[in-house]
Amino acid sequence: MKVSVAKCSQYSPEDAHIALQEVLAPFGGLVWVREGMTIGIKANLVTYFHPETAATTHPVLLCELIKMIRSRGADVILGDSPGGLYNHFYVNRIYSATGMKSAEAAGAKLNQDFSAKQASFPEAKAATTFTYTGWLDNVDAIINFAKLKTHGMIGMSAAAKNMFGVVPGTTKPEYHYRFPNTESFSDMIVDLDEYFKPRISIIDAVVGMEGNGPTAGTPRHIGAIAASESPHALDLVCAKIIGISSENVPTLQAAIKRNLCPSTIGELEIIGDVEQFCIPDFKLVDGARSLQFNSGAKSKFGKFTGKVLKRFLASVPKLHAAECIGCAECARICPAKAITMKKRKPVIARDQCIRCFCCQEFCPKGAMKVHRPWIARKLE
Repeated sequence: MKVSVAKCSQYSPEDAHIALQEVLAPFGGLVWVREGMTIGIKANLVTYFHPETAATTHPVLLCELIKMIRSRGADVILGDSPGGLYNHFYVNRIYSATGMKSAEAAGAKLNQDFSAKQASFPEAKAATTFTYTGWLDNVDAIINFAKLKTHGMIGMSAAAKNMFGVVPGTTKPEYHYRFPNTESFSDMIVDLDEYFKPRISIIDAVVGMEGNGPTAGTPRHIGAIAASESPHALDLVCAKIIGISSENVPTLQAAIKRNLCPSTIGELEIIGDVEQFCIPDFKLVDGARSLQFNSGAKSKFGKFTGKVLKRFLASVPKLHAAECIGCAECARICPAKAITMKKRKPVIARDQCIRCFCCQEFCPKGAMKVHRPWIARKLE
């Protein structure tokens, strides 16, 4: 499997164009794009964040890719289903906030088809049936253009996780409840990648997000763009760049178990010097450093012990009350209905919490944090 990495120091059209050409060259560039095709670009437009926050795919990179596709005579539809309502009013507000209106000037159409379709995928491990955004039926090929960020539930958000955006926004909490643990949720993500099979995946790692990601973390300059025909191989390289073990990225583990990705970066063919982009002190979400409880246990006792350890040592969402504005967005979006508002502050029922970290991801002020029990920190 090939993964290509190229330097892109800043979000200027010139740097972006050169880097995209370089990173796509090992895959034949865009020779597979033919005149008359419609290419769908699946960006990461998680919610109302300006590009400077490093929460979304940067519009400069998207615009340069659009121009490259358009120069080959193909049409482009750019879209995503952010968290929240999936309708014209809500999504177009996000297009504006994330700078996607510039993509129209570059020659793309912003998706305005907000229909939902049903898919049957008998070969899937978890998501044998699922709901997806109908606009994807209108494209001949998908380019998955993700952002490199930390993530409360699965450690890292990159290429594979970006395809969760094919699920309509208001349906996403249902899927967290349907697949309530990291293993089943990760299997579902891999199923979506396998069903839609993006023609190529690209990572915006010019400026990534560290700390309390994927929305309330801190921008961190990395200076790279990476690409691969395999989202999982690409994620393996991304994990190397931010210094997170692949064992602590459940989506990678799910892909490795299915032989969709090698277990080590040494088994990949890497074009470019990935070492120059690696950041040893990249701040991870606390949960991404958690111990691997019951890894590979086969006995009943081992499995039981693993469940007990996970129950008492796993990371959980926790409110930083001083930062909370009492908007109740966390209570609204919680798929398990584990959050109630008391005196304008959220209270989490721990026995109901499924640790999906939706409350942490979509808190507009970043007041929900990933909290790691002190005993887990001591054990590590």
